Amino acid sequence: IMLYTALILGLVSSMHCIGMCGPIAMMLPVDRKNPALKTMQILLYHFGRIVTYVLIGGIFGIFGRGFYLAGFQQNLSIVLGVLMILYVIIPQNWYQGINVKNPLLGLFTYLRSKLGAQFQKKSLRSFFTIGFLNGFLPCGMLYVALFGALSFENFFQSISYMALYGIGTIPLMTLVVYFSQVITPNVRNKFQKLI
Repeated sequence: IMLYTALILGLVSSMHCIGMCGPIAMMLPVDRKNPALKTMQILLYHFGRIVTYVLIGGIFGIFGRGFYLAGFQQNLSIVLGVLMILYVIIPQNWYQGINVKNPLLGLFTYLRSKLGAQFQKKSLRSFFTIGFLNGFLPCGMLYVALFGALSFENFFQSISYMALYGIGTIPLMTLVVYFSQVITPNVRNKFQKLI
């Protein structure tokens, strides 16, 4: 039953994606003249994101299995559940002020530069790569999903959870690409406030 929550979380958090990852999706160098090719390009972008989510979910699943074997699983599930609830109810301004730099900042800067380089290309592989790299960028809702993946005792449940989370984000993120002309920064800000 918990796996279904991943799909719901993906659907709900995709509203958050419009504000955060929406600009990346809107800048995708999709083919404007060939609808079939455009659809393929968008699907490859989403597939790249989901592959990243599954990989990260697998890593967290290994840790979750370790906690299960050590007998901490039930307590861990409670702690992670509380953290997920706190993430939702604590105002975003509060934890955005927390400085998480150090080596991670260098890694994210590197990922952004690689991501930017892919936008210059228009091959099908570049769309997959954009999605794949996009999946590694910092995202609060992704972290919430990873807490869920960590709570499973089974590695395959963890990666399934992350795959379903990714699939849940596809509908709204696809609409963002198709209606990118209408979604202005002002509209994205309104979505952020709504969320």
